[in-house]
Amino acid sequence: MISITAIILLISVFAGFIGSLLGLGGGIIITPALTLLLGIDIKYAIGASIVSVIATSSGSAIAYLKDKITNVRAGMFLEIATTIGALTGAFLAGVVSTRYLYLIFGFLLLYSAGNMFKKRNQELPQEFPINPLADKLKLNGSYWDRALSRQVDYHVTGVYGGFGMMYAAGVISGLLGIGSGIFKVMAMDSFMKLPMKVSTATSNFMIGVTAAASAGIYLTRGNIDPKIAAPVALGVLLGAAVGTKLMQRLKSRTLRLVFIPVLLYVSIEMIMKGIRL
Repeated sequence: MISITAIILLISVFAGFIGSLLGLGGGIIITPALTLLLGIDIKYAIGASIVSVIATSSGSAIAYLKDKITNVRAGMFLEIATTIGALTGAFLAGVVSTRYLYLIFGFLLLYSAGNMFKKRNQELPQEFPINPLADKLKLNGSYWDRALSRQVDYHVTGVYGGFGMMYAAGVISGLLGIGSGIFKVMAMDSFMKLPMKVSTATSNFMIGVTAAASAGIYLTRGNIDPKIAAPVALGVLLGAAVGTKLMQRLKSRTLRLVFIPVLLYVSIEMIMKGIRL
């Protein structure tokens, strides 16, 4: 019979693979899998989820940075909004009704899934006028696309909209205690018009910073159990190593087709949770 540790390891490999491929972190898979399939206490599942996000980011960030797919300047700029949003969310916790937040953000993700579906066949963003703020902050960039076998130059637009969405991502993360990787990708892809590969790689870079900031709190609370967190970290690192290699060989439209069902799943889950509260 397969041991619990081996099952956790296998789940984590899959979580790391999907997380690195789509820039979401492994928490979207780890938490429900540990609680629903294995009956592990939610507080330890969330602690392991935090570890999985850090492991996903660590496992994929190096490869994406090496290939210059990650837009580090954009990531650090947007991390300011996420951090401020997380602090705001923590401050508002217990004051704002989480039911309405689940519903609002659930429908927002549903709307975003529709928008992403409309441009499912778009390989690269259309040409946009140079954004003065993006130009000033040097957010524009380029990378070598292995799938297209050419250099891709891109201009960042919608800086204010992206910054605002990142702030909202931080708020919901702080209020609801969920990962905000899916909002990060959505903000960069839909608002700032970054190429899908750049959005997922930059999100992977950012989620590690966000998770590392909160990991200490979970550790001091005793919510990180080494017997659970260790196989999670190992599995996620293995999965992330495979995911990063595959992502660089896939076309952006393929990534979108994988991302849309995940977006739909999360949006429906949030809406249902809001209705049940």
